[in-house]
Amino acid sequence: MKEQLERYAAVINRRLGELMGAYNEENAGAQLICPEAMRYSLSAGGKRIRPVLCLEFAHIFGAEEKALDAACALEMIHTFSLIHDDLPCMDNDDFRRGKPSCHKQFDEAQALLAGDALENYAFEVIASDDKLSFEQRVKLIKCLSRNVGVMGMIGGQVIDVKNEGSRLDGESLLKMYSMKTSALIKCACEMGVICAGRDDMLPVAEEYGECLGLAFQIVDDILDVTSDEATLGKPIGSDAENCKNTYVSLLGLEEAQRIAAELTDKAIDALKVFGDEAEFLISLSEKLLSRNK
Repeated sequence: MKEQLERYAAVINRRLGELMGAYNEENAGAQLICPEAMRYSLSAGGKRIRPVLCLEFAHIFGAEEKALDAACALEMIHTFSLIHDDLPCMDNDDFRRGKPSCHKQFDEAQALLAGDALENYAFEVIASDDKLSFEQRVKLIKCLSRNVGVMGMIGGQVIDVKNEGSRLDGESLLKMYSMKTSALIKCACEMGVICAGRDDMLPVAEEYGECLGLAFQIVDDILDVTSDEATLGKPIGSDAENCKNTYVSLLGLEEAQRIAAELTDKAIDALKVFGDEAEFLISLSEKLLSRNK
């Protein structure tokens, strides 16, 4: 699994570099600082989990190459969300992945614009992908925009910000996590299936991605309490400091760990239809549950 992850990361990083190469001093001279900020945040590292999921679901059906640009578009969307999350009006974090946040490396205005530009470029990349049919491109754009918007990632962030300092019940917290985190992870799995032309497998991708995304966010909650700044590459304890609703604050550390493990098992169970082809996804799910950053 480690070798496959490294291969996927190398392929994704290379293609992201090629796509960002569309912006250079010659054609973006006066506004070049924006692509520089975009590149800075895109190249900051990270696990590339969302594009990896997109590629792997397509790979199961022999369509990995067709999914590469869609996978890169997902990473652009994820990076835009991280840039905006770190802004003073949101989480006000000075570090991301061990480096100064985009608004600290550049400034707040340029970080805001870089995030906006990454969001827009993601849809341009999908719309321009001639490896896919027009119908597939429209399906991908619809899937991505739905899961990023008010009923997905952005909506989840709205609920999060609105409820800082107040206590959500378990059901409301689960809904917030489903929108804020699971939506884009689920979308990644669905986009891989769409690229492969296997829409009949969308329910499987949706079930797996939803459960994996919830487990992923709960593990994030746990790490904010149990890890350290050097390992995470960002300040720890920020959830409590910002009065954030988390599974740890609501249910305690032990119960949060139990629920994350239960959701991971449920995600893995959804993959039974793939038989031996699910080996990588199963290993990845287990790795994400036991990660330390």
